[in-house]
Amino acid sequence: MPVDEHALFGGALAFMCAAVIAVLVAKRIGFSPIVGYLLVGIAIGPIGFNVADPSVVHTVAELGVVMLLFLVGLELKPSHLLSMGHYIFGLGTAQLVLTSLAFALLAYFGLGFGVAAAVVSGLALSVSGTAIALQLVGERGDLGSPYGQRTFSILLFQDIAVVPLLALVPLLAPGSETEIHDPKATLMQAGMAVGAIAVIVVAGRYLLNPLFRVLARSGAREAMTAAALMVVLGAAGLMEIAGMSAAMGAFLAGLLLSESTFRHELEANVDAFRGLLLAIFFMSIGMTLNIDVILHHIPRLVVGALAVAVIKSVVVYLVFRADNIAPGDSLRASVALMAAGEFAFVLFPLGLANNILRTEQTDLLIALAALTMVLGPLLFAGVSRFLPRFTPPAPEPPADDFTDADGSVLVIGFGRFGQIVSQCLLAQDVSVTIIDKDVEMIQSAGRFGVHIYYGDGTRLDVLRAAGAETMEVICICVDNKEDANRIVEIVRTSIQGPRLFVRSFDRVHSMELVRLGVDFELRETLESALSFGARTLEALGVSESAAEARIADVRERDRARLERQMQDGLFAGADPFTRPKVEPEPLTEPEHRARPLNPEAQDILTHETEFSG
Repeated sequence: MPVDEHALFGGALAFMCAAVIAVLVAKRIGFSPIVGYLLVGIAIGPIGFNVADPSVVHTVAELGVVMLLFLVGLELKPSHLLSMGHYIFGLGTAQLVLTSLAFALLAYFGLGFGVAAAVVSGLALSVSGTAIALQLVGERGDLGSPYGQRTFSILLFQDIAVVPLLALVPLLAPGSETEIHDPKATLMQAGMAVGAIAVIVVAGRYLLNPLFRVLARSGAREAMTAAALMVVLGAAGLMEIAGMSAAMGAFLAGLLLSESTFRHELEANVDAFRGLLLAIFFMSIGMTLNIDVILHHIPRLVVGALAVAVIKSVVVYLVFRADNIAPGDSLRASVALMAAGEFAFVLFPLGLANNILRTEQTDLLIALAALTMVLGPLLFAGVSRFLPRFTPPAPEPPADDFTDADGSVLVIGFGRFGQIVSQCLLAQDVSVTIIDKDVEMIQSAGRFGVHIYYGDGTRLDVLRAAGAETMEVICICVDNKEDANRIVEIVRTSIQGPRLFVRSFDRVHSMELVRLGVDFELRETLESALSFGARTLEALGVSESAAEARIADVRERDRARLERQMQDGLFAGADPFTRPKVEPEPLTEPEHRARPLNPEAQDILTHETEFSG
């Protein structure tokens, strides 16, 4: 390979190895993988192995933040977002204003910064790291909790505030007050932003679902993956062209697709890219640390990092407590939002370019922001580990306090069998999630009053995206025996907790499922045939109770035979060199021999007797 290709291959290999090592080491010592990514980034950066240009890596890795916001948008719904308006604009404004004011005063009076430099520094440090905070809260599964939703609301407000903050910096530059700003240019920029949002809203509402429906009918999985990436990158790029945050565009696209029938398939396709790119993003932050600046200003940076940690945490804690969030959750939120965000690496160089900050100040502030990114996950891990020791356990509910609880069931396969199963569950107000990869089945599900999502149930990422790990029961109702077995193996290997109820196709398949350890299996024709037989007996004059008793006896005999065949084999006693067909056998000994009623039947039975003899 040419030299450039060798360098590219070596850099990619180094990043993959670093990601694996970071996760293993961080998990081993009980910390978030983010800590490992940041520290490993220092090791492979310019002061270490120097595997790649940090600026180039960081540009690519920012796609991880974009995809993270897309997935967050998928988890929300427009109605849910509107209900969070108080948190977004109330808590978000309070946090940003109070924290910026505190940092600006500290920079002005404590460090001797000018007014403009103090304002820029305060704003940059007050904005939190979206990727870090969401990753920390999401790892605990707390994004749906009250403090998790408020944390996300603050981060969302900060993303919305990026555009006016970027516009503010040139206005603070020396001599800017003498410049005449064209109001038409300002209005045009605002119009471009509104137009970009309108394009995303219209496309998400009227174009994307038909597009994904066509791709789903084609059965080309790679086309669905490409379409998912196209939506994320297209929305992000459009918003960036309009002068707004790329992450905001991705979030809007995810929000508009949150009620789509293809939501889980999109989530599964994007999630793998998101995880890898976020890992590279955190490593790129570690690579950008200027170690020379850190070594020459260790005392100032340590004091500054502690000051940022204390001020930001105290402000967030007080804001959350004012909104009646529990002290423990308020503390978690304050530490999760403590780290500076990726916006700082844009705003500080912008301040330098506009002669608001000096070179030495910019280097120190960038190093300070990066240090808070390392310190934040460490403190969050420490708080999460030690807080339960000082928090009294919540009182356990009474043992019989489950009258209003409804189960949660994942039904995979929405054919005739799955539809009847779903009818039974919905009649009892059980929460049901349905996965199917047949577009016609998805369309027909609207009459059932449930959400049914397009996806391949034999894929682990789709099962996880559909919430399989939180389900009480997974009902596998697919109409393909191999797919059913594969889903069982995936769930038993990678997902712990839910019970497995599986549709069986025949006697042999039932034996396979029992060996795989399912909790319940049922042949698709067994119970319907037994019910049919019971009604026939009643039509012949047998009493209902006697017919039900006879059917129960046949059911028990069938189960006993299945257990015996599980032990001795389905073909026990047969010629070991010849595998006979699976033939039906009577469960009760017949009182009379079979009587052929026409010559054809006579010939068949005679041939069968000679063959078996």
